[in-house]
Amino acid sequence: MRYLLLIYEPERPPDAEIPPEVMKAEMDAWGAFTQEVRARDVMRAGEALQPSTTATSVRIRDGRTVVTDGPFAETKETLGGFYLIDCRDLDEAIELSAMMPNAGRGTVEIRPIWELPQDYASAEGREAVPAH
Repeated sequence: MRYLLLIYEPERPPDAEIPPEVMKAEMDAWGAFTQEVRARDVMRAGEALQPSTTATSVRIRDGRTVVTDGPFAETKETLGGFYLIDCRDLDEAIELSAMMPNAGRGTVEIRPIWELPQDYASAEGREAVPAH
């Protein structure tokens, strides 16, 4: 089953100076985690996100497109990235989430992928994807 591991943690201020040894230790920890999910052959994708200050939110209100700078909601923790994994079950996804470097200071949200029928995912010959 595929799961999305969403990485949430307190966002550092843009002007925060991180000592090089701290940044190296952080990058090494994420590298080790990435190696683990690759070694288990469960990794399907993963990306780090730019800070929430670079976000743009889009909403439709009264038939008009409203574009605003920043994330949709103000929270203490922000979405910093994700891993898409394909595990045997939720227990394995939980096991891997507990290994993530941010688990001790932030949150890892595990979301199962909703496996839609192929024709829902394909735009060919379809005017709209049915609402759920």
